Parts: sequence; C-alpha cells; structure tokens
Amino acid sequence: MSHQTSIQAILVCQGVEYQAVCRGLRRVPSSINSVVPIPVGGNANSRFLPTSQYLQELLKLPKPRVLVMGLCGSLTPNYKAGEVVLYQKNIYQDNIDSSLQHKSCDRTFTCELDLLFQTKVPLVTALTSDRIICSADEKRHLHQILNAEVVDMEGFAILEFFEQTGVSVAMLRVVSDGCDRDILNLNSALSPDGSLQPLALTVAMLKQPIAATRLIRGSLQALKVLEEVTTFLFKHKLLQIY
Repeated sequence: MSHQTSIQAILVCQGVEYQAVCRGLRRVPSSINSVVPIPVGGNANSRFLPTSQYLQELLKLPKPRVLVMGLCGSLTPNYKAGEVVLYQKNIYQDNIDSSLQHKSCDRTFTCELDLLFQTKVPLVTALTSDRIICSADEKRHLHQILNAEVVDMEGFAILEFFEQTGVSVAMLRVVSDGCDRDILNLNSALSPDGSLQPLALTVAMLKQPIAATRLIRGSLQALKVLEEVTTFLFKHKLLQIY
C-alpha cells in the first residue's frame, strides 16, 4: 500500500486508553513521547489543553497534525463494540440555551487516514456530552433527535481549542459500548479534573454488577482493537510521527 501520512502528536485519554495506544506503539519504532495523555471530559480539557507545554511547542510548528484516538459509545445499532470509526464532525448541545453547535475534523487529514485501511471505516458524526451516557434508551433517543452516531466527552472541546491555531485534527476511535443495553453509571466517580476516583468507581461497580460486567467486557474488547489499530498504522509505516 503506497498511501502514507504524517502526524506530530496523538491525543488520547489518560488511563487505560493511553496505555493501549502506548502498547500498540511499543511494537514499532515510533515515538511514544509524542502521545499526550489528556483528561476525560470537555471542561477538563478546556482547562488542560491551553496549559500543556507540549501542545504550546506543537503550535509553533508549520501546519501540524494531531490525531485523537480512544474509545467512544454507540448511539445506533449500526455500530457494535470493537468497531473502528473516523469522525467527520462533533456536535455539542449547550445545556443553558439548548443550542446545537458543530465543529468539523480536517477533511483532507481524515480522508488520508481512511485510505490507510484495507476495509472501509465508517465516517460518523459524534456527539460530545458533558456526562457519560449510560442508558440504552437515552442513547437511541439522542440518535433520533440529533442524528449523531457515536458519543464521547472530549471531541468538541479539542476541536474548539485547535480551531484558530492552524492545527489539522482527525479523530479515530473504537466503539466500547453499544446502544442495546445499559452500562455502568460512572458519572459519580468522575472528578472535575477528568480522572476516575478509585473508591467511587468500586462502589459503583458493587452497586451495579451486571452493568459493570457489560462495561468491562466491551471496554476490554475495544481496548484490544485500539492497540491493534495503533500497531497496524505505524508498523506498516502508513502513519508516521514527525
């Protein structure tokens, strides 16, 4: 395959998602130093991104490219756990006035990534939420009223930060939970700085063991795919960090 593209940094949520990407990169001669762990959630990233010394240095480069990787949830039966998706755009609904905002990923960068895969990767519209969407009914409802296909908590804030900087952003994520069953509600375990509180996480899992099992099973499957996708892209030198 002759297609090749380059990036300057990978952004991925801290914790297990970051670890999965780093494991994928360890199998190839790539720079793990170019993987930036970010907090979970839009508000936490709105505070973190402007203060990151690494990103401040990145902004000095000519036409830099940033790839956002990680997990997402599905809002439609079309996408199951373990499926890779590429974002076309993120939408965000303001809780104050209910206005719907849109921000697009870089089209050229996204198309280049799409060409790297041997099989077609779905191009989706993602909803960025201020909280974890746990209910299957709510997921399907959000798909119906907003026409979004997947959901995350960081995408819109990342695009908003880089919008006026000249940085090209693409987003590649793996579905970790479908819309057919409820998953564990972790909102009470998520701290304002975007990290999970271990004690609150344990309590939530004990209160909802079946939902916790679903979440763990789907996450493990998705994390394995995330690791494999990272290795695939860099091992074959289809994607390179400069």
